[in-house]
Amino acid sequence: MLTYQEFILQNEERDGVRFTWNVWPSSRLDATRLVVPLGCLFTPLKERSDLPLIQYDPVICTKSSCRAILNTFCAVDYRAKTWTCNFCSQRNNFPPQYAGISEQFQPAELAPQFTTIEYTLAESLQMALNLLPIDALVGLITFGRMVHVHELNCDGLTRSYVFRGTKALTVKEIQDMLGLMKHQPTQRPAVGNTNAPQAVTSFSKFIQPVSTCDMSLTDLLGELQRDPWPVQLGHRPLRSTGTALSVAVGLLETLYPNTGARIMLFIGGPCTQGPGMVIDEELEHTIRSHHDIEKDNAPYMKKAIKFYESLANRSAVNGHVIDLYSSALDQTGLHEMKYCSNYTGGHIVLSDSFNTSLFKQSLQKVFARDARNEYRMNFGATVEVKTSRELKVCGAIGSCVSLTQRAPNVAENELGMGGTNAWKMCAIYPNSTISIFFEVLNQQGQTQPGETGNRGYVQFITQYQHLSGFKKVRVTTLARNWIDASSSMPLIAASFDQECASVSIARIAVYRADTEEGSHVLRWLDKMLIKLCQTFALYEKDNPGSFQLTETFTLYPQFMYHLRRSQFLQAVLLDSSSILPDRILLMDTFYHILIFHGKTISQWSKAGYQDLPEYENFKQLLQAPVEDAIEILQNRFPMPRYIVTEAGGSQARFLLCKVNPSQTHTTEWGQGLGAPILTDDLNLQTFMEHLKKLAVSTAT
Repeated sequence: MLTYQEFILQNEERDGVRFTWNVWPSSRLDATRLVVPLGCLFTPLKERSDLPLIQYDPVICTKSSCRAILNTFCAVDYRAKTWTCNFCSQRNNFPPQYAGISEQFQPAELAPQFTTIEYTLAESLQMALNLLPIDALVGLITFGRMVHVHELNCDGLTRSYVFRGTKALTVKEIQDMLGLMKHQPTQRPAVGNTNAPQAVTSFSKFIQPVSTCDMSLTDLLGELQRDPWPVQLGHRPLRSTGTALSVAVGLLETLYPNTGARIMLFIGGPCTQGPGMVIDEELEHTIRSHHDIEKDNAPYMKKAIKFYESLANRSAVNGHVIDLYSSALDQTGLHEMKYCSNYTGGHIVLSDSFNTSLFKQSLQKVFARDARNEYRMNFGATVEVKTSRELKVCGAIGSCVSLTQRAPNVAENELGMGGTNAWKMCAIYPNSTISIFFEVLNQQGQTQPGETGNRGYVQFITQYQHLSGFKKVRVTTLARNWIDASSSMPLIAASFDQECASVSIARIAVYRADTEEGSHVLRWLDKMLIKLCQTFALYEKDNPGSFQLTETFTLYPQFMYHLRRSQFLQAVLLDSSSILPDRILLMDTFYHILIFHGKTISQWSKAGYQDLPEYENFKQLLQAPVEDAIEILQNRFPMPRYIVTEAGGSQARFLLCKVNPSQTHTTEWGQGLGAPILTDDLNLQTFMEHLKKLAVSTAT
């Protein structure tokens, strides 16, 4: 018999899905009383080695308002060769190619172990569109005071089209100036048709296969220098980032609309002129700070955000990804440009310099390959959510944009990007994850849903363009039990996934922080935590000492505590009391992987005890966190900073600023109690004491 924790991990490994609650309350009122909304974290392309290769089209429900896909939860009549949709109860005939199925000979989509299944459609995108060549297509745009669009078919010559960086360009102007519309582009030959002549197109001078322009591109990159325009003393260089990005977006949407592509923008400083400008060239004027944003004292910010958001929307519509690679010691305007990556699923990598090993390794990981030697990037994905009649979709939060697809299962109550049951993800990777939230429709006192039994169903249909050019469809269908919360609250509590809930609440908080003041979001987080504890903790009224959380909730307050202290959610359970002389600590803050040696461990290591045969155990103890860190470094993007430090070391500050400060310079501490932290921050223990008082108080 699986425990709920084993059930949660098994489902994540198999289907890439984790729900906040793993049994569902049977009424809307009971669902609202749970405080944490019913939702899930969904990783559409979760890597699995056992997915069967299916090279035929999925079987779809014939009811126009449903269109769900055949799955293992459907009722099948093998004699009549029909199946009943588990979402709408529509009876459907199997297509002719299923004539030979039986209980002993089932297609893969009906097998219980394949709740997730992937179809490779018979038609290739290259053959359908004749756009993608055998090799990747590349282009080069450089910018400073001016924007240069380089020709890549000039042997021995360097030639480019120059745009003035101060002018906002329309798509029509870009097309005219680059000569893109003078002739209709000739289609390229389909892949595999090697006898067909290579078509000469009107745009081949700007975008060419790597195999064709490798030498030209190498020469161009080798000749790149700083912008030759002089920079006056006390001024910043003029940088036309917005115009350059606008030209790149216009070029791609003209030549390759609705086709997977990515723009990789390398930024060495803030945009200082033209559209998208975030600061002027006067060095005496500093780039906006958090206080300037709060006081509405950032004169360029709103206009720049609006400009970059419009470019992001245009790119998202066409399935083009925008990556932002920022390398500078000062700010470069990523706040204004955030929608470029958020809407298109692109990367944001921030570093001190393009020459650091961390940046170079992170860039290499963009083009990482999997065990089958295939790139881990895919393009043009759409995620559609089907639900049984008792559920509606409230919205999604993640690197996606709404497809504004109104459907019967779309809720009026929006959470995140709502008003739709489908979203577009321009770039999708094996670890791409979005949060999706649901609403229970049943009213209090209604009987359990009759037509679908005592289970609710959710189906995720992910269509995407594989880098090979083939269109693939991955279908994940899940079922959870309905339960009467009024009589079975302990079962609902036992099904709580506190890790999934923490991430979901963190995403909602970050989403709200875009439009609300930070103090309002913090108060909302506190109220949610207090209500959750009031609902599920065991306590006597007005007696904080009686407060007790069950096992499935014990970590959640700690996650919320660390969320309040940091710029992102981190599941760090390290405490200053753990910083002891005989301890080795491994801390992962996503951007830093740190190994800390206590004072005694450090002294033993420096004395070389690990090299002596009688201290083999100590050698293994030192090596264990290193092996764990290496495994994290191999899979993490962007590449985190790897730090090995010791008690009293300068880099121990990375650890001390993250742990819970249970001992500070103001509290009593001594040998064996851990390390004191020099901070005035509230520690977790005090936070929990306040939480207990508020949760048990009759006044709240």
